[in-house]
Amino acid sequence: MIPKIIHYCWFGNNPKPKLMKQCIKSWKKCCPDYEIIEWNESNFDIGCNTYVKEAYEEKKWAFVTDYARLWIIYHYGGIYLDTDVELIKNLDDLLVNESFFGYEDESHIATGLGFGAKKGNVIVECMLNDYKDIHFIKEDGSLDLTPCPKRNTDAILHLLSDVTNTGKVNVINGATLFPKEYFCPMDYQTRSMNKTKNTYSIHWFNASWYDEKQKEDQEKRLKEIRRDKLIHSPNKILRNILGIQKYEKLKKIIKK
Repeated sequence: MIPKIIHYCWFGNNPKPKLMKQCIKSWKKCCPDYEIIEWNESNFDIGCNTYVKEAYEEKKWAFVTDYARLWIIYHYGGIYLDTDVELIKNLDDLLVNESFFGYEDESHIATGLGFGAKKGNVIVECMLNDYKDIHFIKEDGSLDLTPCPKRNTDAILHLLSDVTNTGKVNVINGATLFPKEYFCPMDYQTRSMNKTKNTYSIHWFNASWYDEKQKEDQEKRLKEIRRDKLIHSPNKILRNILGIQKYEKLKKIIKK
């Protein structure tokens, strides 16, 4: 069994935001008998790894956490949750798995959504080992901002063979992979919600690795995407109703 421990990371010694406090409150409500452990500079060795050390020096706390969460679960077992993850139901059903992960999109699992494993799990170890010989600061001085869903998924492809999101729960080599609705019901780009009876949690995508300017730019891009989807959605609905051939024929008639 996966132990009843919820781990989270909070590096940088910054004040805890309101969203974080609300999310932790939801953990206590949904999982009252779980131990909750905060990991920070006082109980995690920042100098344990070159990537971590460099990310910490650059004050990129989220990238420090990318490594730390894997190290913590590998050495202690339990469940990890990002501080912008709200629980909406109890996690006991997940404890029977050797390890479990959730999809963020069609082809990437994301450990930040929440994941769990027994101590010493081989899948988590494989993700962890991917950080052994890499630098956060590249030779040209730029930063390696590869998002953890890509890095973690790429690291385990040889173990899982296929990580395509089929829309169903899959168990591959001891790793239970859950569709988006379980841990990521909110679309990152559109902010639309697809919460179902299967949903355990909501990841609110706080994007803590962005500075304020990056957050503003990202929000502008997201607004443009949402606007474009709103404009094109009626056409998409009509195409689905008529079929592609009839839809294209209708378009030609209208253009005349």
